[in-house]
Amino acid sequence: MWYYLTKLVVSASLIVLISELAKRHSGLAALLAALPITSLLAFIWLKLEGSNSSQIADLSYQIFWLVIPSLAFFLVFPAMLKQGLAFWPSLGCASLITLLSYLITLQLLRRLGIVFAL
Repeated sequence: MWYYLTKLVVSASLIVLISELAKRHSGLAALLAALPITSLLAFIWLKLEGSNSSQIADLSYQIFWLVIPSLAFFLVFPAMLKQGLAFWPSLGCASLITLLSYLITLQLLRRLGIVFAL
């Protein structure tokens, strides 16, 4: 029980830290948010839970391929905001475009023989 509580507190604390830091130092907050903190935590939690290196390596490899379509969000979202679109519609539209980017990427990867078990 304590282990899951620790996982929850550490993971949530990082999100809170980044969002609070963004109020004062957006560049530093962006740097922290851009770091693969979520992935690193997942790797650490998996290792502590007894996963083998092969499982962790597979996760890392799959994350690599899925980072690429996620970049669409970080191009579309600020562009929409700068064009004057409100926050929520921009967020929704950028999320939808990112979802489509994921679907297209997964299709392309499947054709290349790189299969994901979703």
